[in-house]
Amino acid sequence: MLKSVYHSFFKKFKDANFTVRYWDGETMGYGPGEPKVSILLHKPLPVDFGSGNLIVAFGEAYMESLVDFEGSMEEIIRIVEKNKENIAGGITGKLVSAINSMANSRSRQKQNIQHHYDLGNDFFALWLDETMSYSCAYFKSPDDSLYQAQLQKIHHTLKKLQLKPGERLLDIGCGWGWLIIKAALNYRVRAMGITLSEEQYRAVKDKIMEYNLGHLVEVKLANYLDLAEEDYRFEKIVSVGMFEHVGRENLGKYMEAVGSMLSPGGLSLLHSIMGTDEHPPNQWIDKYIFPGGYIPSLRETLGLFPEYNFHLLHAESLRLHYALTLDRWYDNFKKHIPAVREKFDEKFIRMWGLYLASCAASFRVSGLDIYQLLFSKGLNNELPLTLDYIYE
Repeated sequence: MLKSVYHSFFKKFKDANFTVRYWDGETMGYGPGEPKVSILLHKPLPVDFGSGNLIVAFGEAYMESLVDFEGSMEEIIRIVEKNKENIAGGITGKLVSAINSMANSRSRQKQNIQHHYDLGNDFFALWLDETMSYSCAYFKSPDDSLYQAQLQKIHHTLKKLQLKPGERLLDIGCGWGWLIIKAALNYRVRAMGITLSEEQYRAVKDKIMEYNLGHLVEVKLANYLDLAEEDYRFEKIVSVGMFEHVGRENLGKYMEAVGSMLSPGGLSLLHSIMGTDEHPPNQWIDKYIFPGGYIPSLRETLGLFPEYNFHLLHAESLRLHYALTLDRWYDNFKKHIPAVREKFDEKFIRMWGLYLASCAASFRVSGLDIYQLLFSKGLNNELPLTLDYIYE
């Protein structure tokens, strides 16, 4: 009887060819073609196929070693994308609103960031590159090392901002600080980074001292909303990989904060994951990886620009760059599983591995994208006529 429930569920899948090996050893095929992936159900899962959130249920079952997958993760993600209506049971607009309202408060934002980024600098150092850049790299060749690609991303980003000596630069969500360090070293700007992660804050302070840049660089443990309420002005503002954390209800507040701190004619660069349309957050990722997050669509992000007198200058998709970045992170993570096991349990290891592998696949097959949006506050007629300076 129980297997018949699973069988009825899997039979609904369209444009999919896969097998399911059940806990009693029986293997059944679904779809008309040659199976491309397999689902291994070691035990019946605690799943309510009628109203439960199946993304969360299968993710948790994988974490608990109740289910495994064989074959291409890209094919698994493609099947999930093609069958969202079957899988996304229990997700409602009301639930999305509740999640985002919880993410609205400043104290909640800090808790959400610390949940992820304060796992420990030593943990992230195991699988990030030497710059500790936890965002999409920029590959000039697929053969570039992760370190090389992350340095290229930093230089690519800073070149777009057209920095000049003495200008003030704000990095919202500065991570481990390499971008503001490079901005000061290469362009002699006065750079400020802000973060909500205490682990990152301490690491950036140490790096500023290491490079003797206290006269040019500072870091604050602060929320961008708090900073906007003070009398700060910057010629340039950048944010890399932070916009996804503000929550849907705060997208306009972020733009308002940037507008209040950016000088007239100033430039800002927003580097963020974005979707093709507006949809609820992945509930498993929201619960276990990035609580309070929301992936905005490109159109809703650009739709905010006129309200704050922002003028788009350049938009660039780095979708495949992020797939390559996540490939490198996942490979590094797998190489260091013994070291990860000294800090965390098997459930955490499976959770983190699933997160990295599924995200890499999502950027290749689901339509998930990442953009760098360069814009000015008000019209700026002093900018170069062409974009040659970015790619020279």
